[in-house]
Amino acid sequence: MTNTVSASAPITARPHPVRASAGAVVTTVACVLPVFLLGGLAVQMGTDLGFSPAGLGLAVAVYFGVSALASVPSGRLVERYGPALVARCGILLAAGSTLAVAAFARSYPMLVGLLALSAAANALGQLASNAALAQHVPARRQGLSFGVKQAAIPASTLLAGLAVPTFALTVGWRWAFVAAAVAALTALPAVPRQLPGPARPAGASRTDRATAALVVIGAAATLAAAAANALGTFLVDSAAARGLSPGLAGLTLTLGGAVCMTARVGAGWLADRRDTGHIAVIAAMLVVGAAGLALLALTGTVPLVAGVVLGFGLGWAWPGLVNFAVVRLHPQSPATATSITQTGVYAGGCLGPLSLGPLAAHFGYPAMWTAAAVAMLLAAALMLVGGRLLTPPHPHPTPAPPAARPDLR
Repeated sequence: MTNTVSASAPITARPHPVRASAGAVVTTVACVLPVFLLGGLAVQMGTDLGFSPAGLGLAVAVYFGVSALASVPSGRLVERYGPALVARCGILLAAGSTLAVAAFARSYPMLVGLLALSAAANALGQLASNAALAQHVPARRQGLSFGVKQAAIPASTLLAGLAVPTFALTVGWRWAFVAAAVAALTALPAVPRQLPGPARPAGASRTDRATAALVVIGAAATLAAAAANALGTFLVDSAAARGLSPGLAGLTLTLGGAVCMTARVGAGWLADRRDTGHIAVIAAMLVVGAAGLALLALTGTVPLVAGVVLGFGLGWAWPGLVNFAVVRLHPQSPATATSITQTGVYAGGCLGPLSLGPLAAHFGYPAMWTAAAVAMLLAAALMLVGGRLLTPPHPHPTPAPPAARPDLR
């Protein structure tokens, strides 16, 4: 009978957009949580291991530097072995390195080394999540899914903040890392099953034009991420230097984080309602974000609040939109394509504190915010250049042969 299904027919996994989106979120959080835990527990860990705020900045810079170096190799691993396997490896590596911090980080150099190991897990998890969303989520909903995934990164700071009163002030910071390792392992069942995919066509390899475009967009992401990372790194200290109380200065950072999460989801939701022009939208967001950073160089509460809203809401809401746009234009190799642009994001996370921090120390925060605004404007210009390179050249139409032309008489 035609309705009978053969018992020997293989059962293959089908796309599950909701599960894939949830799996991408928990994978991203599990793989990036170690560095946010370090930031949240810096006071207790610094006292125990003997490092200063400068040491904290160096450790975070090393983390993002290693993430940048591991990004392109991680993308190749995803393309070769599939997002499901690589995501599980990333989660296991993150859990193992987090547990190793709790057990073996008895000195600052050992802490930095173990944190660098967890940075490789970050690259694996990010690229596997990008490929899983491209594989499981329909194109018409990918913008929202990428926005939600990227919103999970600032949301991770909330978990790191909860670790302070729950563990650090009660049983010690090491138990916070133990709990994080256990929580990371619980993310393993959320990874969606591998989908069988068709072999990549011979003509699907990246062209020099496409590779150059991704490199330009990656350079733009480096400048933009370096400027935007200054918000999370220096905003509280900058606000306190303007005379705000420490509590109110901390609330400005909380406001910025909430605005950032909302904007990343909203930008993804709006992207699903546009077929083209995503790179141009990112460039416009960066221009407005640069205006927000420039406002932070001014005195007064109103420029501070407006600068935080614009800087976080538009100047730091673009990573998900970049991933979405690149995946849209490179559906045959999403992990490889986004690994190039993600390298730029990580490089910005590394170079931003290392370059802007000394600038603030020597010339003051107004000069630092001005320099960050200029960097974000340059990022917008490079983003437009990369967008033009990504757009395939339109061949000149060739006239149809006489037999194929319609009879218009």
